[in-house]
Amino acid sequence: MSSNIITKATADSTPDELVALAKRLGKELFADRAAEYDRKAEFPTENYKDLHAAGLLALTIPSEYGGVGASYETYCRVSAELGRWCGATALTLNMHAQTMFWTGAMYDDLVQDDEDKEARKQQNERRAKLYREVIEEGAIFAQPFSEPNTAAAAGKAPFGTTARKVEGGWIVNGLKHFASLSGAAKYYSMICTIETDEGDARSKNAVYICVPADAEGFEIIGDWDPVGMRATVSRGLKMTEAFVPDDLALLPPGTYYRLALTWPHMFFTLSPSYMGISQGAFDFTIAYLRGEVPGVHGTMRDIPVKQHSVAQMRLKLEQSLALFETTIAQAGPSPSKTEQMRAYAAQYTIMENAQEICALALRTCGGRTLLKSFPLERMYRESRCGSLMLPWTAEIAEQRLGVESLYNAQLANH
Repeated sequence: MSSNIITKATADSTPDELVALAKRLGKELFADRAAEYDRKAEFPTENYKDLHAAGLLALTIPSEYGGVGASYETYCRVSAELGRWCGATALTLNMHAQTMFWTGAMYDDLVQDDEDKEARKQQNERRAKLYREVIEEGAIFAQPFSEPNTAAAAGKAPFGTTARKVEGGWIVNGLKHFASLSGAAKYYSMICTIETDEGDARSKNAVYICVPADAEGFEIIGDWDPVGMRATVSRGLKMTEAFVPDDLALLPPGTYYRLALTWPHMFFTLSPSYMGISQGAFDFTIAYLRGEVPGVHGTMRDIPVKQHSVAQMRLKLEQSLALFETTIAQAGPSPSKTEQMRAYAAQYTIMENAQEICALALRTCGGRTLLKSFPLERMYRESRCGSLMLPWTAEIAEQRLGVESLYNAQLANH
């Protein structure tokens, strides 16, 4: 990475400066690499070296620990800008960044009573060590969420991955599906049901544990050759009596459940990547029709049917963008029911519109853009993935909008 191209993010960087940094990385470096990583279904290692050098691996680490300390809203804006140039890089960075958020700013937003003082002291010591690895070494954290039983990731059942407390740590057993950054991450942050818990405690007392890539009993399994988001390299994980030391328990038992109730917007952070893809597809279409794309000669912008299609794309883009900007501005602990419902609506709209915008873009630009020499066919394939991603798939978001409109939130959660 050329130092005269990219500056470094710091705690003093403004939100606009951080977005501008993401744009320069994406436009000048990531966009040109995206096709090759996609073709080979390989993790974008070069991009992550650049993200580390630019300080963006520490984007959501609190400033008091040496990180950038970006707000939730700023993070989402940066993520969307990265997604505009390389969807897979934005989506995988989300898994890393959310581990930093959950253990950092979101944890700090939980009400801490006198009984939590010792747990808080322990939490500060543990996260300080891990944050240093990110800042100094460029350590990457994955955050595998999906399991063979999708009800767990959807919040309707305890996680099947279990943790058993032993002297000095935990023994982890289980399977995770679609574990983005598999093989590239140093740590895999996962929610585990405590093996000895029963009844409601199996959900409410879950522990958030960080399994090292070199742990005995940890294995990456399965092939990876999907239709889209190929560079996320989201293979499966298998844990068989994998020992994890106590200092890699990222959150105390029960804290994840409290976070999920207090900070529901923590599950919205997949949307920015697809907001970025939507913007990227629209931008490409405009450039293509104007004859500004290399290898394209002449303009098609005077053709009425093209103008109509671009208008349809713009309408969908503006719908998504309006909900996106409002949602990330309102995000915070203990949102109102209206704010939480808006987050569901934004998730659904962004994910569904991304598919429609990219499909319109292909139809509008024409058959040449099906070629892999253009980025649009990759954006189209990647746009198909968003609506399927847990915990808020399009179907789940739609179902919650209906149920929670007709019943109060407490009843809707049963």
